[in-house]
Amino acid sequence: MNDTSLRRLGTSDLRVSPLNLGGNVFGWTADETTSFAILDAFRDSGGNFVDTADSYSAWAEGHTGGESERVIGGWLAQRGHGDMVIATKVSQHPDFRGLSAKNVKAAAEASLGRLGLETVDLYYAHFDDPDTPVAESAEAFSSLVDEGKVRYVGLSNHSPDRIREWLAACDENGWHRPVCVQPQYNLVERGIEHDLVPLAQAEGLALLPYFGLARGFLTGKYRPGADNDHSPRSGKARAYLDEPRGERVLAALDTIAAERSAAVSTVALAWLVERPGVTSVLSSARDTEQLAGLLALNHLRLTAEETALLDEASA
Repeated sequence: MNDTSLRRLGTSDLRVSPLNLGGNVFGWTADETTSFAILDAFRDSGGNFVDTADSYSAWAEGHTGGESERVIGGWLAQRGHGDMVIATKVSQHPDFRGLSAKNVKAAAEASLGRLGLETVDLYYAHFDDPDTPVAESAEAFSSLVDEGKVRYVGLSNHSPDRIREWLAACDENGWHRPVCVQPQYNLVERGIEHDLVPLAQAEGLALLPYFGLARGFLTGKYRPGADNDHSPRSGKARAYLDEPRGERVLAALDTIAAERSAAVSTVALAWLVERPGVTSVLSSARDTEQLAGLLALNHLRLTAEETALLDEASA
């Protein structure tokens, strides 16, 4: 991928790859050696956008949070920052919950320490905090930009109304506005097209969707009658089969994948990355083989006919 393939992230001066590499697996299902190999392959392919959070992977037994940031920090220390764009988040770490001003500042310092950075490129409010006034959070994030610890602010898992409230607080007080939003969005979860997408476009906010493969459903792994996965995490993916459009979407993906000699997952992400307002799509890989399927996104662009087929199947 050359520099012309990079996309401007909202109103910022950041330019990012179409694939936003998820770091939730680093230090969890991918050990440090494997994580370094994934990051090496991603950078070698032209990818430059890595996403993590301070809470990754506190959910795993024996983990306390910050494992992913430490792995990424170790990799950056060995390989150099270069033109990598690093994003992390605050609000879910067991020691730094919520978006109070005091917590945001403390959590940012801890994240920078684990990442080995003086400044993080993109800092997200990971989840909305109904117990903290939006203005307090917005001011805290803006202060981090003024202090040089954060380049740009992002919002994740915030409703359109709360995003509007955050933007209004920034505009009224001259604080640094968010430049992007990170929502759930994919071929079988298109609800944000009615409210969040128009808002993001009107306000110049880049859309950076997560769960672009619908928890694995859009890899084609889950099929009617298939009996290959009954893990607890597979339940939500399998639920899409109960909807008529689930099978329609898989059929359309299969058709395009066969015609283009591409993986079903690549086709699903190729549809998503060209949606209005979308700048980059978030996806993670447990190993370099899984990453290869994601990297194919750099080279696959759907035709208008293929896009229409998927639009209709997923409507």
